[in-house]
Amino acid sequence: MTNHIVKIIQSFYITHDVKCFMVEKPENYDFILGQATEVSINLPGWEDKLRPFTFTNLRDKKYLEFMIKIYRDHDGVTNKLGGINAGAELILHDVFGAIQFKEPGVFIAAGAGITPFIAIFRDLYKQIKLYGNRLIYNNKTSDDVLMDVELRKMLKTDYTKVFTREAVIGFTEKRIDRNFLIENISNFGQHFYVCGPSDFVANISKHLLELGVTSETLVVEE
Repeated sequence: MTNHIVKIIQSFYITHDVKCFMVEKPENYDFILGQATEVSINLPGWEDKLRPFTFTNLRDKKYLEFMIKIYRDHDGVTNKLGGINAGAELILHDVFGAIQFKEPGVFIAAGAGITPFIAIFRDLYKQIKLYGNRLIYNNKTSDDVLMDVELRKMLKTDYTKVFTREAVIGFTEKRIDRNFLIENISNFGQHFYVCGPSDFVANISKHLLELGVTSETLVVEE
């Protein structure tokens, strides 16, 4: 396993609890869009505490970018990352991940599970090949949505947001369940890409397979 110590070039919050990190890119360091790496912090006592984070930048960029949800309710890696900024060092480990673009289809994400799809969408949009793909994005509230402006710009009407706890007048709670999938998707013969918390991925995958999606056309993290 090859480790790379890199400096943080820039860091900033993009939502109330998600922080974007732009870091140095090691020479000849490459990945497939949708993949991730394990990251640790180059500080005493934190070097061996590895957490997986997805690359959100395009491969031709001279930096690497991560969008990381900061959990402040316990003294873990992300809470520590919430307090470090430009100039601090991270340790990158091996690249891994099964999520990658195969054919146009429906992308279903929950929360920070959108991150593997961001680089894929950015690449397809740059190539003018994004048409024919659709995103269904689940969050608790509108404040939790990542990169909403960019996603709307890229996907236009092929972008559906689902909120489970939006506290506004007239809002009806929705969840992506079997009925939602039946009501909102007409073709289960296309590719499906699912990412989010493990329970979310398991439930959505189960529903999709029951509705006729095959294991060959269902792309999830293994």
